[in-house]
Amino acid sequence: MKERLIHLGYSAGWGIVRALPLPMAKALFRAAADRAYQRNGPATQRLRRNLRQVVGEDMPDTLVRDGLRSYARYWMEAFRLPSQSREQFLDGFFMVPESYQRLKKAVADGRGVVLGLPHAGNWDAAGAWVTSHDWPLITVAERLKPESLYKRFLAYREKLGMHILPLTGGPRPPLDVLAEHLEKGWVVPLLGDRDLSRSGVEVTFFGGRTRMPAGPAILAIRTGAPLYAVDLWFDDERTMARMREVIPPVDGPLDERVKKTTQLLADAYAAGIADHPQDWHMLQKLWL
Repeated sequence: MKERLIHLGYSAGWGIVRALPLPMAKALFRAAADRAYQRNGPATQRLRRNLRQVVGEDMPDTLVRDGLRSYARYWMEAFRLPSQSREQFLDGFFMVPESYQRLKKAVADGRGVVLGLPHAGNWDAAGAWVTSHDWPLITVAERLKPESLYKRFLAYREKLGMHILPLTGGPRPPLDVLAEHLEKGWVVPLLGDRDLSRSGVEVTFFGGRTRMPAGPAILAIRTGAPLYAVDLWFDDERTMARMREVIPPVDGPLDERVKKTTQLLADAYAAGIADHPQDWHMLQKLWL
C-alpha cells in the first residue's frame, strides 16, 4: 500500500505540476519548503547538520530554509522538464564558456568524458542540456522501490534523451558498459558525492570522513577519458555549471590511484559546494 501511494504521489507530480502556470508552481513548492523548515522534521535536521559541516558552527539557520527551497525547486523543475522543448532545455541551463569549450572539445575528439556531479542544482537539467547538443549521454540510476517508480524515473530520463543503466540488477556490470561507451565518445555523468554501495572509497570531505563511489575514478583511469568535477547551482532562472578538471595519477597500484583520484574529486566537489551551499541537496546521512 505504501509503495503504491509513493508511486501515485510521483505520478501526480508529473501530471499536475506540468499543467500549472509556472508562477503558481513556484509559489506552491516554495510554500512546501517553508512548511518543511517550520516543521523541522528528520530530513530538515539532517540537512542542517550537513550544512553546518560545510559552513561551520556560526552558520545562519536561514541557510537551511534556503536549502529546502532549492531542493523544492529541483523537484518542481524535474516534474516540468518532460513537457519542455529542446530550446527550453538549452535556455534553462548555462555552463561557463571555458567549461563549455572543454566539454565540446572532449566530445569532438571522440574520447568521451567522465563528469562527476554532486547532488546540487538540477542534474536532470544538465543531462537534458547535454543531449540537446546531440551529444550522446549514458549514466546509471539507483533501482528505486517500488519497481513501478524506478520504471517511471527511467522513462522520464530517457524522454530527456539520456540512456540509463540500472546501478544493480542489470545483465552486465555497469562499469563495463560505461567504459565501452566512453571509448565511442559518449558523455558519462555520474553522481559522485554519496556512496550507495557501502563499499566506496573513504575520503576526507569538509574535515570529516565519508565514502564516495569509485566509479568515476575507475572509468577515467581505465579508459584515459578526461575527468571533470561539475559545480551546479541555481541563479534566478537557470541551472548554472562549471567544470573542474581532475587529473588521475599515472603511477602506483590501481587501488591507490583510484583512492587518490576520488579524493581529488571530493576536493573539487567541496570547492563548488562551498561557493553555493544552499544548492547542495544532501538530506541523507553522509559523514561516517
